[in-house]
Amino acid sequence: MKLGILSTARINRAVLTGARLSDRVEVAAVASRDAARAEAYAAEHGIERAHGSYEALLEDPGVDAVYISLPNSLHVPCSIRALEAGKHVLCEKPLDRRSAEVERAFDAADRVGRILMEAFMYRHHPQTKRLAELVREGAIGELRLVRSSFSFSLSDETDVRLRPELDGGSLMDVGCYCVSGSRLLAGEPVTVAAHQVVGPTGVDVRFAATMSFPGGVLGHFDCGFDVAARSELEAVGSEGTIVVRDPWLIREAALELRQGEEVQLVGLENPNRYQLELENLADAIGGETEPLLGRDDALGQARAIEALYEAADTGHVVSVAT
Repeated sequence: MKLGILSTARINRAVLTGARLSDRVEVAAVASRDAARAEAYAAEHGIERAHGSYEALLEDPGVDAVYISLPNSLHVPCSIRALEAGKHVLCEKPLDRRSAEVERAFDAADRVGRILMEAFMYRHHPQTKRLAELVREGAIGELRLVRSSFSFSLSDETDVRLRPELDGGSLMDVGCYCVSGSRLLAGEPVTVAAHQVVGPTGVDVRFAATMSFPGGVLGHFDCGFDVAARSELEAVGSEGTIVVRDPWLIREAALELRQGEEVQLVGLENPNRYQLELENLADAIGGETEPLLGRDDALGQARAIEALYEAADTGHVVSVAT
């Protein structure tokens, strides 16, 4: 798969590392709105071609797929432009906070026969897959509760994650992982209740919510930009719990399974999650597999986020669209 990268954002470094580890992925081009920046970035990272506009990269016949790491508000319009230019798309999470926009993007992908995938890299990792398997297999009995968190300190008001016009906010940046992890284990939420603290730039800098799922399962999560760094997920069942100390970034891969007095540490291999994500896209393009994260997952994610913001804004319990 010949990959082009739209933008020179910092997160690209992780994707570049994953691509270098794979024999199925080559980063062939990078684009920036500043030609000099694109050329410098290409030289620094050993990328063959640099383009001084996003449009030029989308017209590059040597690019099969693009990775979009632009600010959140640009995800859908740029994904659609790339799809209509004949490129497959891996778009950084979250694809959008509005379910109608997510539908619009996948409709475009279907029209042109290209793949669109939301980039939740943790979903591709063996740790996440083993967690879901243990819950499905009944290792903790019947699932009752999912508790998760993701936060870090961010105070630079020029950062795109703090800009409302770019769809910033802690729920969009880190809380979306908690939403995704809860949905993976419990299914699609039925109702949500939420509270937020809005910072000086106008985005949520702290967000906490409860989601109700089918079968009486509850999901609690919190996220933030103005609290200490935290990252954890716990699945609580009728007969035990699974604790994941590093569920999203997976610097160390391990699950802690507690059943009564017995505590078992489940060790796992720790391959590069970005490599796995890119290889899933490459294999899907080649017709060897299906994308792990397609329309249904992206739409479920957007519907949940949409309902969570409505609940936080109104103070009401909100039903999630279906």
